Amino acid sequence: MDSRRHTILIIVAIIICVAVMAGCSSAPKVKRIDVDKTVDVSGRWNDTDSRLVAQAAIDDCLNSSWLSNFKSGHYGKKPDVIVGTVVNRSHEHINVQTFTKDLERALLKSGRVNFVASGTERQEIRKEREDMAVHASDKSVKSPGQEAGADFMLKGTLNSIVDEIKGKRVVYYQVNLELIDMTSNRKAWIGEKKIKKIVTRSRHKL
Repeated sequence: MDSRRHTILIIVAIIICVAVMAGCSSAPKVKRIDVDKTVDVSGRWNDTDSRLVAQAAIDDCLNSSWLSNFKSGHYGKKPDVIVGTVVNRSHEHINVQTFTKDLERALLKSGRVNFVASGTERQEIRKEREDMAVHASDKSVKSPGQEAGADFMLKGTLNSIVDEIKGKRVVYYQVNLELIDMTSNRKAWIGEKKIKKIVTRSRHKL
């Protein structure tokens, strides 16, 4: 009887050890990296693509003739620019808000234009201004009707094409942006930025 009990205890101990080891081996390994480091795991549109395309597009936009033409016709004044809608027409679910924020950041950091808040942001600010009119002191209250109107709106689309055969996939992204004169509706600048990726998947299944 003692021998059987001893054997059962050994078997139970082995089962517990195996379960613990299995649990440890399945635990995820986490490694912190620099946020600016390029990491492309799946081949899909990622934060690096968003940042690089936004910066390249804004650099191209601000180095076009529309900016100097505007300044020469407005006594050197910097234009007020607003970022409108960027429509995702790609095959992926992409959070375009991240891309529009990268565009806004690149515009603001350039120091070459004034940047106007979006429609949603303006609505929130207007509500705060209405509350101010009731509760804030006369010295600190901000009166309505003093907002800066945008001279230009930047908007665009994000498209993609996928070609795949035998575990190899080519993903092609194309971002088209347009800068539109808010007074005349004329297009002051049209930009196009492309990204192409080759994704190779292993044909051996574990």
